[in-house]
Amino acid sequence: MSYVGKYEQTTVLLLGLGGNVAGHWGTPRETFARACRELERAGVRIVRISGCYSTAPVGDAPQPRYLNAVVRAEAHLAPGALLRLLKQIERRAGRRTARAMASRPLDLDILDYGGRRIGRPTRRRERSRLILPHPEISKRAFVLVPLRDVAPAWRHPQSGRSVKTLLRQLTPATRANVRQALDSTTDTCDKPQC
Repeated sequence: MSYVGKYEQTTVLLLGLGGNVAGHWGTPRETFARACRELERAGVRIVRISGCYSTAPVGDAPQPRYLNAVVRAEAHLAPGALLRLLKQIERRAGRRTARAMASRPLDLDILDYGGRRIGRPTRRRERSRLILPHPEISKRAFVLVPLRDVAPAWRHPQSGRSVKTLLRQLTPATRANVRQALDSTTDTCDKPQC
């Protein structure tokens, strides 16, 4: 009898990419492409990447607009190992800030890990604490719009609501803030879908 370990099977992942300032790897769009290559080198297979979307920053501090995208991928990594990998890639890209909602060259988030539910959101945000699905996913048009590009049939693992329903529940102003980035001089992740 052969034993298949818990994470030897491929898991479908949804990863969020964001950035609004240049870093070690160039502009946010160039940084997204390099981050995808780094993920693939680490064994995360990129299946599809959304278009890039320009969005206003969250929070009160004045800063440039963000570029956001979502990647659908497959991997054999445990959730904690995947989170550590994402944080290493962020640091290599030049992310140094510890402040939430601050400008950054790269932000990588696990949005969904094969429908798994891990942890519960607390009132105060705790850095490096893994909560799945991402606790803010249903409130953020800048995540849901590109997520719809790569996984239109996706449903929230807790509420069961579709991505289309979650988007409709947001205010029109929130949805209107997410605009397709038309600059296509560099394809995100070097994939044709971008």
